Amino acid sequence: MVNFNRMYGLFLRHFYLITRSFPRILDLIYWPTIQITLWGFISIFFASSSSYYNNGVGVILTCAILYDFLFRTSIGFNMLFLEEIYSRNFTNLFIAPIKIREIIFCLVFTALIRALIGLIPAILLTSPLFGISILDLGIYLFLLFLSLYIFGVTLGILVSAGLLRFGPSFENIAWSTMFLLAPFGCIYYPIEILPEFFQKIAYGLPLVYIFEEARNILINQTVNINNILTALGLNLLYLSISVSLFYYCFFQARKKGTLINVGE
Repeated sequence: MVNFNRMYGLFLRHFYLITRSFPRILDLIYWPTIQITLWGFISIFFASSSSYYNNGVGVILTCAILYDFLFRTSIGFNMLFLEEIYSRNFTNLFIAPIKIREIIFCLVFTALIRALIGLIPAILLTSPLFGISILDLGIYLFLLFLSLYIFGVTLGILVSAGLLRFGPSFENIAWSTMFLLAPFGCIYYPIEILPEFFQKIAYGLPLVYIFEEARNILINQTVNINNILTALGLNLLYLSISVSLFYYCFFQARKKGTLINVGE
C-alpha cells in the first residue's frame, strides 16, 4: 500500500534542496528563458534581414566554430577543476606544495589543449564537407581565437571561484555560463537586432566585438582593428577581476574552514 507520508517526506527533501539553493533555482529558470531569447533574436534577424549574408553558410559556420572554441575552453577549464572536486583531491594538491597561481596556469594550459583537440578536426572537416575554410579570416584569426580563449578561461575561473564559495551545487552554472551569455554575444546576428537595453549590456562583453569583426572580415573583406583591440582590452580587464575573485574565494574558504569540505 502506498504511504503518502513517506512520499511527502521525500518530496519535501527535494523541495527544500531546490528552494534553499540559489544555483539550483537559477538553473531551473534560465534554460527556457535563454533558449527562447536566443532563438527569438535569431528568428527576428533572419525574418527582417535575409539578405544580410552573401555567403550565409560560410559566415554562420565560421561563427559556430568560433563559439564552439569558446565553449570548449570555458567548459574544459571547469571540468578540470571539477575533476579535482569529484575526486576530493583539491586540498591534497597543497601537500606538494603547489601555489594557487600554479594551479591556475596549469588548468589554463590544459584547457587550451582540450579545446584544440576538438577544434582542429572541426576546421579540417568544414573544407571538404561544405567548401568553407575558417582560415579565410587570415592572420586576424589568431587574434580572434586569442580573445575567445582569454574570455573562456575568464569564465572558467569565475565559475571555479563560485564552486569554492557555494560548493558543488554551483556546478550547474559551470555548464550553462556560455548559454547565459549567448544572446548578448551576437554570435549569429548583428547587435542592432537586440533591444536598446540589451545592447548596452552587450557592448560590455568582448564577444560582441569578436563576432562583429569576424562577420565584418568575411562579409565586407575589411578589418576594423579597433574591434580586436577593444575585445582584448575587455578580456584582460575581466581576467584580472576573475583571478582576484578566485583568490578571494579561496582565502575565504580556507579562513572559514570550508575548503576541506570541497567535494563532499
